[in-house]
Amino acid sequence: MHGGRAAGSSRRRASGLATSRAAVLLALLLACGGKSTSGGAPAPTPTPPTPPPQAPSVASRVADLLARMTLDEKLGQMALVDRAYLDSESDIATYALGGVVSGGGSTPDPNTPAGWADMIDGFQRQALSSRLEIPILYGSDGVHGHGNLYGATVFPHNIGLGAARDPELVQEIARATAEEMAGTGVRWNFAPSVSVVRDERSGRTFESFGELPEIAASYVTFVAGAQGAALGSAPASVLATAKHWIADGGTTAGKQFGNAPLTDAELRAIHMPPFQAAIAAGVGSIMIAHSSVDGVEMHANAHLVTDVLKRELGFTGVVVSDWGGIGDVSSDYATGVRGVVNAGIDLVMLPYDYKDFISTMRAEVEAGRVPLSRIDDAVTRILTKKLELGLFEQPFADRSLQGTIGSAAHRALGRRAVRESLVLLKNDGGILPLAKSTTRIFVAGKSADDIGNQAGGWTIHWQGGSGDLIPGTTILQAIRAAVPTTTTVTYDRHANGIGPSYAVAIVVVGETPYAEWYGDRADPTSLGLDDEDQATLAAVKRSGVPTVVVLVSGRPLLVSDQLTDWRAFVAAWLPGSEGEGVADVLFGDYAPTGKLPISWPRSAAQIPIHSGDPAYDPLFPYGFGLTYRTALAAGVPSPRPALAVPLAPR
Repeated sequence: MHGGRAAGSSRRRASGLATSRAAVLLALLLACGGKSTSGGAPAPTPTPPTPPPQAPSVASRVADLLARMTLDEKLGQMALVDRAYLDSESDIATYALGGVVSGGGSTPDPNTPAGWADMIDGFQRQALSSRLEIPILYGSDGVHGHGNLYGATVFPHNIGLGAARDPELVQEIARATAEEMAGTGVRWNFAPSVSVVRDERSGRTFESFGELPEIAASYVTFVAGAQGAALGSAPASVLATAKHWIADGGTTAGKQFGNAPLTDAELRAIHMPPFQAAIAAGVGSIMIAHSSVDGVEMHANAHLVTDVLKRELGFTGVVVSDWGGIGDVSSDYATGVRGVVNAGIDLVMLPYDYKDFISTMRAEVEAGRVPLSRIDDAVTRILTKKLELGLFEQPFADRSLQGTIGSAAHRALGRRAVRESLVLLKNDGGILPLAKSTTRIFVAGKSADDIGNQAGGWTIHWQGGSGDLIPGTTILQAIRAAVPTTTTVTYDRHANGIGPSYAVAIVVVGETPYAEWYGDRADPTSLGLDDEDQATLAAVKRSGVPTVVVLVSGRPLLVSDQLTDWRAFVAAWLPGSEGEGVADVLFGDYAPTGKLPISWPRSAAQIPIHSGDPAYDPLFPYGFGLTYRTALAAGVPSPRPALAVPLAPR
């Protein structure tokens, strides 16, 4: 092989020399007025080489396709269908569908990388059998890794990443997620959520990076991680989606389908900056919120979708509805379809009634109630992103990327993300970090050995689930792996058998998985520890063993009444598959660096509470976080003094 390379290099050098000599002779001829230096007849003027044909631009390819499309083919491109609701795979070609999705838990059987790639490649072959051979966009909610796929790396949810304050980390996570998704054929990620959460009663709290726009605006590094420097430029370029436009984090009582009663100034100051940053970063799509702003449903809000998002902010990508958004607008199907499309939504996540959608849209266009120009704008945006992604050239899964799925490198990144996201909220007497030489450690709590609880919602299933749901390392397993064999680690979920012979108890408590409105809590008093957690903590308290509490949750919980019983308190959020990151901090291999991305309420009466509120008096303020080397990471008074404890040797 080396010989072939050398021979090729010699030929290129010879060719280069010949070209150089010809150029010199031509220059001499021209200098002599085109006459032969020997006095002969003038040399013929050389014919300039024909430049290679330029590839047609994306815009010209889109215009060509659009000019050849029938109305029904255009309408099909605007339809986004969940794979589980396809009447037949051949309908992808028959109706020229624009996209297919896997909603939470909508997975192939088997749920393996090959199973995904085979399924999506089959869908793409159907799309390419259509008259114009337009590939589909395949989308999924990779909100903390490719969470629908068994064996994928599951990263911390956004609320934990908000505590990390590390935009580079978020970009690396987006890149890792894109590789794992593209390896299975998924080229559209419904992430990142850049909503600014303003009420912890919302079941979407864990999907937000925090209560102020500054963190989410800095985390649009996710876009470059997913898409590459430009869409289609990276080997595993995946279309990113900023969501949910707009102010779904600002609804009254945090209700998902609620109303955000905001002035225009509040909307622009709090909820718009992360979207502006995402647009500046080149995000390819934006998803609409299920909520309302000042009484107007976002899925029918032409002012905020078309006038503000598209015209004022200059967003040129695809605007996609959320799941079943037509139903947000009206119970009358035709009215809902007309309202969604005329508001400026380009691709409609139906997710099932695609035949009714196309026939209804056709009637609306033919009756003049939906302008054809609106249809052409939507389809232009959709085709542009498909072309920029390179789907026409390579519509199939890049199976060479399947080796990255759950790889050691990606799991190491997840472990780093976990330890950066932890927030140390209390450390009386410097009990943390624990010495690895501690001889007897008791571990308790329902989430100590439950990887499903660690991962939270959007993991394998839409709502996630407790138990042995995904591969990975539980916090208990990580603790056992971190200490020498001379250390006794005893585990009982309910703290049965604990006694004074133990040096410390690590109790892992918190929420069980949920997603979206299933996690909404209208009554703020419900945001406390459940009965099981309280009983476990009471048993540990009776033993007199010093207690370190690790909270696994998607939001702050009310703990004021129990906090005085704990020597240390760590907010671990929803860490995902890599529990070693928790042990890294507990045992001092790394000092905690996380800072609260959301204010921690002292009582239910304070909810909702935000930095900058009058009489702001939380249990722990926004930005608070202790570390082992300095008393405070946030520069604000601590409720209790924290001792500076040297890190254990690495």
